[in-house]
Amino acid sequence: MSQQQPRRPKPDHSRDQEPIKYSDVFSVTGELASKPIAPQDAAAMQSAETRVLGQTRKSGPAAVMESAAAANERAGLVRHDQANVTGDEGVTVTKTNAGGEAWITEAVEGQVVGQYIQPEVPAVNNPSVTPDPITVGEALETAALSAADKAVELTDVAAIQAAERRATGINETLPGGVAAEAQCAATRNARTMRFEDKTTLSDVLSDATTMLPRDKAVTPEDADRVVAAELRNNPYMSTAPGGVAASMAAAARLNQNSTT
Repeated sequence: MSQQQPRRPKPDHSRDQEPIKYSDVFSVTGELASKPIAPQDAAAMQSAETRVLGQTRKSGPAAVMESAAAANERAGLVRHDQANVTGDEGVTVTKTNAGGEAWITEAVEGQVVGQYIQPEVPAVNNPSVTPDPITVGEALETAALSAADKAVELTDVAAIQAAERRATGINETLPGGVAAEAQCAATRNARTMRFEDKTTLSDVLSDATTMLPRDKAVTPEDADRVVAAELRNNPYMSTAPGGVAASMAAAARLNQNSTT
């Protein structure tokens, strides 16, 4: 009788694969940076976002964590019931009202992983005056004033592209439009060493209204899309103070208040 050959164990590829850690998707340091993102961490952030925002933000920290945790679990690198974020701070989502704007700050173990303006601010009744609604073009021109000296970067381009598409209803960047000009500016800036030689938001957005072939009043949905675009393309998951997303959020709030 021939002796049966022992079976070789199947290779465990999970031993060679590195889990997605917090430092891979967020700008964090210390012990947190080396921790794998676990399913219960993501669930905690989703719960915190829902509690404060009423929903989980697309492209927000909770969505990023959920995607990373799911990949880690599929690879067998974390358990479904595993939680790597502990302590009193854990995961937090807080809302702060400053200057009439609602700022959302999301943190893991005390380190900020996302900060942005919440467009959907509750309306305030003011029946005495009904001003004309602020348009997307006007909101972009506001950013040209409030963040005039900010050098145009790819995160600004993404926000301007989203704003242009919401205004025109055309789901592509228009040749010669404000988004195309912003893209060219960001490309030039990446090759420009001296800050004073860089193209700024003021240079690109000062005539935004005339550069849009079609315009519309800013709605909370418009602002939310622009905020999401700016967040998604910023490695720090934050929006620029006075920038495109902030100006769109402020316009949406004022328009919402004026119609109630």
